[in-house]
Amino acid sequence: MIKIYNKALNKSISINRHIGKIQGKQPGPTIVFFGGIHGNETAGVFALQNAFNKIKKESVKGTIYGISGNLKALKINQRYIHNDLNRLWLNGNLESLYLNDELSNEEEEQKEIYHLLKEIIKDNEGPFYFIDLHTTSSRTLPFITINDALINRKFSKLFPVPIVLGIEEYLDGPLLSYINQLGYVSLGFESGQHDELSAVSNSEAFIFLSLVYSGVLEKDQVNEFQNYYNTLKQEAENISKIFEVVHLHKISGNEGFKMKPNFKSFQDVSKGELLATSNKELIRSTYNAKVFMPLYQTKGKEGFFIIKAIHPFFLKLSEFIRNIRLDNLLVIFPGVSWKNRKKGILKVNLRVARFMVKPIFHLLGYRNKEVNEKDIYLFNRERTSKKKMYKRLKWYQQSH
Repeated sequence: MIKIYNKALNKSISINRHIGKIQGKQPGPTIVFFGGIHGNETAGVFALQNAFNKIKKESVKGTIYGISGNLKALKINQRYIHNDLNRLWLNGNLESLYLNDELSNEEEEQKEIYHLLKEIIKDNEGPFYFIDLHTTSSRTLPFITINDALINRKFSKLFPVPIVLGIEEYLDGPLLSYINQLGYVSLGFESGQHDELSAVSNSEAFIFLSLVYSGVLEKDQVNEFQNYYNTLKQEAENISKIFEVVHLHKISGNEGFKMKPNFKSFQDVSKGELLATSNKELIRSTYNAKVFMPLYQTKGKEGFFIIKAIHPFFLKLSEFIRNIRLDNLLVIFPGVSWKNRKKGILKVNLRVARFMVKPIFHLLGYRNKEVNEKDIYLFNRERTSKKKMYKRLKWYQQSH
């Protein structure tokens, strides 16, 4: 048991790995919430405890889990101790957890969470939903981040907040990318700035909407449902578009990066506008677009992202061509072959990749990548998605 403090609430609570677990008397979905994967992001943990105190067990269908993330980092309100816990979820790292005698703090935390995840998936039938609650160092609208799989898109569209996809292409080892690789619905929800009161209330609203949309609770059993919905809609300034990441400024080990003050996520920026300095050199936007998650904390390797809205036509087109598996034709191009067809992993020669248009890969569902000296490996989440688990559910069918 550890004690954590939230500045906005001016309150401390004691938690352990299980923030809560409620197993309903009736069968139903399994929904897993994570809070505090980053130790300076306490809003989700407090919101989960609030929610568990309000949920009536007799109303629950299925099972609800609330899991805390980086316990030692939460205790000292620091993003991480040795490594970013949300950048470690690669298959090679997971294998080494059981081979190494000496593990860092975050590897110890990861090992516990990994073991817990395997138990949850083994002990429950699903359908499964995984929700990771976060906050940001900058001011922001509440928003959802997803790996670009259709099951994630369809479920995310139920919420009255903007959706950002494609971030997995720029980050190595997020927890939700690993879970999405297993084929399950997985969403990240960023509720606001770390120490804002609204970050807690937005998280709580999102928790209850998730419970209703997943079928764990009935809408009429959540007295404040409409208030929760309206709160998120208002906080998101009625923006519910889908955006994609088009650029990341990655901070190198010795870089003296400093973001220009007062940027807010989803703020419009113009091409040539000054955004930050790096070792006293000016960094300007190369896009007319929106700045996203500008960094205003000492720990972190992502300086800022740039995002652009996706036209609804291309979203519909990508859904169509993914459903007919048009990506099978990619291997007719020279330098493109299957590394693992069943898992949707393409191997593309780097010389060829320069001439292949990036948006085409995106339309077909290929975003994640690994690069070596000669080749790039592109990962398609559609081929590993457990669509059969979700396709008969109301939210999946309504979004067709």
